[in-house]
Amino acid sequence: MVKNLLVIAGVLGVLGILRTASAEASDPETVDALKSKTAIVLANFGTTVPSGVQAIVNIQEEVKKAFPGIPVKITFTSNIVRSVWRERQAESAAWLNQGIPAEVIYVKNIIATLGDLMEEGYRNVIVQPTHMFFMEQSHDLAAYVRALAGIRTMKAKWQPFDRVVMGRPALGMPGDRYSYHEDMAKALKTLAPDVDLARKKGAMLVYMGHGNEHWSTGIYGEAQKKMREMYPDVVTFIGAVEGFPGVEDVARGLSHFDGGKIVLKPFMIVAGDHAVNDMAGDEEDSWKTILNRQGFKVEPVLAGLGSNDEFARIFVSHIRDAARDNGIPLK
Repeated sequence: MVKNLLVIAGVLGVLGILRTASAEASDPETVDALKSKTAIVLANFGTTVPSGVQAIVNIQEEVKKAFPGIPVKITFTSNIVRSVWRERQAESAAWLNQGIPAEVIYVKNIIATLGDLMEEGYRNVIVQPTHMFFMEQSHDLAAYVRALAGIRTMKAKWQPFDRVVMGRPALGMPGDRYSYHEDMAKALKTLAPDVDLARKKGAMLVYMGHGNEHWSTGIYGEAQKKMREMYPDVVTFIGAVEGFPGVEDVARGLSHFDGGKIVLKPFMIVAGDHAVNDMAGDEEDSWKTILNRQGFKVEPVLAGLGSNDEFARIFVSHIRDAARDNGIPLK
C-alpha cells in the first residue's frame, strides 16, 4: 500500500513539473528569454562622415522592425573607420549631440561584438554584411565567421555559440544556393526612384561604386547592363573609385554623348568620404569636376543606398534566408 502511494505521489510530482514547465514556456517573459538566444549583427563597412551614418541606422531600423524582440547590433568591418571613431570617443558628448548613436561612436570589430553577445548568453548569431557584393571586406568577414563557428570545445556546452552564420551582401555572392543574378535584379529594382529622378531632369544616371584593386569588379559592368535593360529610356553608367571601370572608363563612355545633364549618385550603402570628396568634391580629380570639364552639367546626390527603405529591406530578406537555411528561429 505504501509502495503504491509512493508511485502515485511520484506520478503526480512529474505531472506537476510538466504543468509548471508548460506554463513557463507560455509565459511571455520566458518566450522573450528563448528569443533572446538569437542575435543579429549588421556588419557595415562603416563611415566617418556623420551624415552618412543615417543610412546605416536606417538599415538597422528596418531590420529591427522586421524582427522585434531580437537584438540587432552594429559592427564596422573597416579598421580605418573604426580607428577614427575610436579617436572621436574623447569628445563623445559632441558627437552624441549631433545625433550620432553611441553604438557608432563606440563601434567594435566583429570579434569584440560577438564576444559581447557570447557573454550575454546569445547562442545563435546571424552576421549580415551590408556590403554591396562579396569582395574583400565580405571575404574577410566570412573568414571570421567560419573560424568562430568552427570552435569545438571538449564539452559541447562550453562552445561559445551553437551557430554563427553569415548572410549575403546586397547583390548576392558566389555559389549555387542563391543566384547572384536574381539578387542583383531585386536590388536594381529598388533603384527605380533614382531612375525617376534622372528621367524627370532629362539626365543620364551615373553611379560611383567603391570597387577594389584585388578582386574583379565586373559586377559593376553586369549591373550597368541590367540597369539599361530594366530602364531603357535612361542611360546609366556605373563605375568604381578603385579598380575597373574607373572614372576614365566612365568618361570615355560618356564621350559618345554631346553634353547634357548627369545625376551623379554613390553606388554604395552610405554617402561617405568617397561620395563627399571623390564623387562630389571640387578637387580637380573628383568625378564631378572631370565630368563638368567634359561638358556635362552634373548634379551630385549625396544619399547612400541604405537610405532607400526598399533597398534596406534587401538585408531583411537575406537575414531570413540565412536563418531558414541554418535552422535559426527568428520569432
